[in-house]
Amino acid sequence: MSDKSRVRELQTALRTKMADNKTIADSFKVEDGTVVVSADQKAAFDRNMSDIREIKSLIEGLEQMETVSSWGDEPASESVAAAAASQPTQSYGIRSVGQAFLESAEFKTLNGGKNGANMIAPFNYNVKDVFTAMPTGPASPIVSVENFGTFQRDALVSPPTRTRRVRDLFPARSTTAAVIEYFRQIGYTSPSGQTPPTNNAAPVAERTGNAYTAKPQSGLKFTGHQAPVRTMAHWEAAHRNVLADEPQLRSIIDNELMYGLRLLEDSQILNGDGTGENLAGVLQTSGIQTYSWSSGAATPVVDTKADAIRRAATLSFLAYYEPTGVVLHPNDWEDMELSKDLNGQYLVAVSVALGGTPRLWRIPVVETPAIAEGTALIGAFGTAAQIYDRDTASIRVSEQHADFFVRNAIVILAEQRMALAVKRPEAFVKVTFDAAPEA
Repeated sequence: MSDKSRVRELQTALRTKMADNKTIADSFKVEDGTVVVSADQKAAFDRNMSDIREIKSLIEGLEQMETVSSWGDEPASESVAAAAASQPTQSYGIRSVGQAFLESAEFKTLNGGKNGANMIAPFNYNVKDVFTAMPTGPASPIVSVENFGTFQRDALVSPPTRTRRVRDLFPARSTTAAVIEYFRQIGYTSPSGQTPPTNNAAPVAERTGNAYTAKPQSGLKFTGHQAPVRTMAHWEAAHRNVLADEPQLRSIIDNELMYGLRLLEDSQILNGDGTGENLAGVLQTSGIQTYSWSSGAATPVVDTKADAIRRAATLSFLAYYEPTGVVLHPNDWEDMELSKDLNGQYLVAVSVALGGTPRLWRIPVVETPAIAEGTALIGAFGTAAQIYDRDTASIRVSEQHADFFVRNAIVILAEQRMALAVKRPEAFVKVTFDAAPEA
C-alpha cells in the first residue's frame, strides 16, 4: 500500500473518531449553566481523543516522509551559492572594503555605537567564500575550483523518534514563578492525634433527648513543599553558510535539539533526584507506594508481569485514586505482549487496530527507555501531579559565543524551563519486576 493510500485510510479513521466524539459531545447535558457529563461519557470521549491524537501524529509522519521523498527525487538545481554568484556584482568603485563598510547603511544603524555593538542586519560584500564540506566520500574541508559542478543532494533520513512521552500523562500549566509552593495532603488526623490517622465521618442522630448531637471532627493533614523551576538545555555549533545554503539541515538540527530535550524531560520526570538542578522525579518522591512482582500469587497459577501491574493498580485504587497511566520499559512491555498460555494464545489483550492505544487493564501504556528495565510506574498521573511550564522548549541562534563571530560560526541553543509538583505521592505505585513468585 502506498503512503498516499495509507494517509487516506488514516484520514478516514480520523474522521470516524471525530464524528464519534461529536456525537458524545452532543449528548452532554447542560443544567443550570453547568455541563453534566457521566463517567462513561467522559471515558469514551477521552479514549477517542487519545486515538485522534495518535492518528493525527501518524498522518503527519507519513506526510513528512512523502515530502522528504519528493525532495530527494527532484532534479538537481542551481545551489544558493551559485545563484548568488551569478547576480550582478555591486560596484564600490575604487573604495576599499573597509571604506565601503563604513559607508554602508548596515554600519550606520549602529549610530556611532549608541545603538549597541550588534548590527540590525549583516553587511554583505560582493564576494562569497566557498569552503563548506561536502558529504561525498572522505570529508574534505575545502571545495576547490576543480571540484565545482552540478550536485544532486539526496535527502537526509532522520532517525525515528519516540512517539509517546511520559509528559503526555500529566496535565501542564504555564507559570511565571521561579518556585512553585504547594501543599501535599498526606491523610487524615483527629483532634486527639490518634495513630493511625482516621476518617471520623460517621452517621449522626439529630439529637439525643433534649440535646442536639455534636458531630465528630476530622482533620486533613498537610505538609508544605516547593518545586523549583529547573532549566534544561543543550546546544550545537554550525557554520552560518551551511545553514543558509541547506535549510533542511537547519531544520534537522533544530528538531534533533528539541528531541534531545524531550528525552531528557522524560528521564527527569521519572528519575530526577531533586539535587542540584535536577527535578524531583516521581520515582524519587518519598511517600509513593511500592509493589514487588515476587509478592504475588504463586498458586494455583504463578503471577505474570501483567498480574503484578494489576495488583499495583489496586494499591492506587485503595488510595482513592484511579490510575490513568502505566510507564514500562520496552523490554518489559514486550514480555507482557508476547506472554502466551499453554495453547499458544496471547494473554494480554492489546488493541492493535489502526490508531489504537496500547492498554493494560484498561489503562494507557507508555513504553519508554527513560524508565529502567525491571521497573514500572503506575498511578493517577492526571490528578496526583502537575507539570508547570515556565518557558516552553524553544530554539535560539546567536554568533556571540567565544570567537564564533570571526569564524562565521553560530550557536543553536535549545532550552526550556519547567517544574514538577507531586502533590499526592500515594497515588503512584512503583513496581519492581524482581522475580516471579515461587510456586
